[in-house]
Amino acid sequence: MRVILLQDTEELGKKGDVKNVADGYARNFLFPQKLAKIATKEAIAELEKQKELEAQKAEEELKKMQELVSQIDGMEFEIIEKVDESGGLYGSINEVKIVKILKDKGFNIKKKQIKIPQPIKDLGEFPVTILFDHGLEAEIKLVVMEEKPKEEPPQP
Repeated sequence: MRVILLQDTEELGKKGDVKNVADGYARNFLFPQKLAKIATKEAIAELEKQKELEAQKAEEELKKMQELVSQIDGMEFEIIEKVDESGGLYGSINEVKIVKILKDKGFNIKKKQIKIPQPIKDLGEFPVTILFDHGLEAEIKLVVMEEKPKEEPPQP
C-alpha cells in the first residue's frame, strides 16, 4: 500500500515522503497513530502543491535574510564603558549586551545568533560574528571606548 507520511518517522522517512508499506502495518500502526494517510492521486497532488508553497516561502525567507545580512555585515558599533584604574572594563560585554545594542539600532537579533570567543573585558576593537538561518553569517565590529568622566563646573 502506498502512503504519504504525515510526520517524520524513524523507520520510514520524513514528513511528505510517499512510501510503500505492508497493508497491515499501515492499517494497524500508521493510520491509528496518524503517522500516514493513503496516497491517492488527489492527496499526492495536494502534497506537491504544498511542497511548492513551502519552497516559495523558503525562497522569500532566504531573500529577506540575505538583505538583512548585507545590511548589517561590516557595520561598526561604538560602546562607551566605565574603566577601572588598570584599563579594564568594570563589567564585560557579552551576547546579551550586544543584542541590546543591536536592538537599539533596529536589528532584531537573538542571543544564540551571536558568536564571540569570550566576553569582552578590555578597550579596543573586536569582531563579532552573527549567525543567520540558511547558513548565512555577518561580521560586525565593536569598538569599546572609555567613558570620559563628567567635568564638574568650576566652583566660585
